[in-house]
Amino acid sequence: MDATGLEAVYLESRDALLRFLRAHGAGEAAEDLLHELWLRLRDARTGPIAQPLAYLYRAANNLMLDRYRAERQSTFREREWTDATGATHVGRSDAPAGDRIVAARQDLDRAQSALAALGPRIEQMFRRHRLDGVPQRALAAEFGVSLSTVESDLRKATAAMIALKKSLDEGSGDATPS
Repeated sequence: MDATGLEAVYLESRDALLRFLRAHGAGEAAEDLLHELWLRLRDARTGPIAQPLAYLYRAANNLMLDRYRAERQSTFREREWTDATGATHVGRSDAPAGDRIVAARQDLDRAQSALAALGPRIEQMFRRHRLDGVPQRALAAEFGVSLSTVESDLRKATAAMIALKKSLDEGSGDATPS
């Protein structure tokens, strides 16, 4: 099927439109913009156009401007997001410093030791409840104890974690549950 009307003018002027887009700042996106223009022309239901070539140049320019505005808005949103979240700065890693990683591992070891000192049932019950989200009634059934025993064991574990947190905040680092 031969192209007629606006499609025929587009096909005849494709190279000139591509040069126009590149010359006006489309750069690498020129081919994509030209393809988008073709898709829009193909799907458009337009009537007769008095100056089809001028219409095509105007449509190509509008697509280029739309893309420029969208990229600028995207860059703005990205900058705002970065500023709001305190994300990476050029030349600076988002990863925590090595000393912070070591300190965090030491704190975790202390927490695990504090829980282990309470006995295996309390340690497992605390982990299942706090980390796995298992409800207290399910823990009672799982460990074969009463609900009040579960509550008591979780209170002991929570008190040990609070004592550890307090000692870490004070800087002593030594928290043994009493």
